[in-house]
Formats: sequence, structure tokens, C-alpha cells
Amino acid sequence: MAEPDPMLQARIVYMILNRRTEEALQLLSNFYHLKPPRITVGTVKGKRRTAYAVYVTRENKIYAMNSEILYNPFVIIHEFYHHLRSRSGVHKGTEKKADSYARSFIESYTSVVKAAKSRTEAVKSPKTVSK
Repeated sequence: MAEPDPMLQARIVYMILNRRTEEALQLLSNFYHLKPPRITVGTVKGKRRTAYAVYVTRENKIYAMNSEILYNPFVIIHEFYHHLRSRSGVHKGTEKKADSYARSFIESYTSVVKAAKSRTEAVKSPKTVSK
């Protein structure tokens, strides 16, 4: 299964951090040609104390424990992975694979932010040339 390129991954994380979670899920779903999952604050019986969020396949919905979780990119992307696997007709996948998928997005975001900071610092303090 192909993953979005690092810039798109970073953009998805940025959008979630900036409270544009539904828009981020739409963009990610577009990449995979899927209908996006719905997302809501709430809990699922049996998972109330054990999970920050849960994807319910039959409802095509991510339930987040509270509103702060809606803006946690790792949790949201982890749950999107379950949505992706369930909609692609492939085995649902493991928690380990969902974690790895989400972690790749976070790593892309971190890398893009670091590169942007380096460019900004280079512009602020150009090297002087001695004669």
C-alpha cells in the first residue's frame, strides 16, 4: 500500500495540530480514493478507559475520548490506518502497523519543520565574506 509523500504527510499533521482534523481526513481519504471516516467525541462500550480513540468499522466513524484527542495527529492518523485497512478489503492490520503508519507522518512533519527552521536561520544570518 502506497503512502503519501513526506510533504503531504507533514501537511496532514500540520492540519490536525491546527484543529482542521476533518479537512485533514478528507485530504488523506482523497489520496486513497476513499470516503473519509466521520469523527466525533465519544466512547465505545468496552473501550472507555483503555483507548484514546477507536475506529468502528460498521459506522465508518472514529470516536475520540475527548475533544483534545481530535487534535492529536498520532492518534487520529493511527485510527485512520484502521479505516484505510477496513475499507481496502485487506486484513485490518495490527496496532503495531497502525503505530508505524502514524509515526511515519510525525517523522515527516518533524523533518519538514527542521528543514524550514534551518532555512530560516540561514536567511537570518548569512555568512559574511572576508576580503
